[in-house]
Amino acid sequence: MISKGARVFGVDLSEERLQETLALTHPESFKFAAISVADKEQVEALPSKVIEAFGQVDAIFNVAGIIHPFIKVEQLDYDRIERVMQVNFYGTLYMVKSFMPHLLKRPEGHIVNISSMGGFIPVPGQTIYGASKAAVKLLSEGLHSELQETKVGVTVVFPGGVSTNITGNSGVDTSKMMEKVANSKSQVKTLTPEQAAELIVNGMETNQYQVYAGNDSKMLNVFTRISPRRAAKIIAEQLKSLLG
Repeated sequence: MISKGARVFGVDLSEERLQETLALTHPESFKFAAISVADKEQVEALPSKVIEAFGQVDAIFNVAGIIHPFIKVEQLDYDRIERVMQVNFYGTLYMVKSFMPHLLKRPEGHIVNISSMGGFIPVPGQTIYGASKAAVKLLSEGLHSELQETKVGVTVVFPGGVSTNITGNSGVDTSKMMEKVANSKSQVKTLTPEQAAELIVNGMETNQYQVYAGNDSKMLNVFTRISPRRAAKIIAEQLKSLLG
């Protein structure tokens, strides 16, 4: 986005990662704050920081997300469950509610929320993650309906496989599963972060209702609509072979 002339205010738990991003771009076009989107008070204080830095806010991208260990709901403790919901759903909600008054004042504004393939098809062992992302899906679609008479657009994104470090950032070890994926005959081509970002930004610029980023996401969406029960069974069988 910065390459297109945008000014970006980044948010991350890690100031180190934000500094790394700053080193890759133009200091006058990238400002940041090391905060947790799961902290309502910190998020509510964010709009004033953005406006102080750039004078206005025209769009928000709710990208933050974490997974949990690949275990059943009965084995997950409530602390982990609440953490996933706080970051994935409430973090998105806090951002929307905090920035909405400012977006509504602009000649044109946009909200981009990142859901997941797990938000429309069940992935055993990631049920709470999927529930949080399904909540983001319905929140986004509800906002779109509520804002139809305004100049604020809403796009919800369902990324397929993207080569990010979400597992490491979530504190989840998936090394054994990734080794099996790497050694399997049927390779699923993942998007690079740059490719995913291009699809997401294009979705905003063209005011798309939904963006299915990646062929795997597009294919699973169609399969799920045609035969949801069969699609869920196939995903469960594939995951069992990777985790077994």
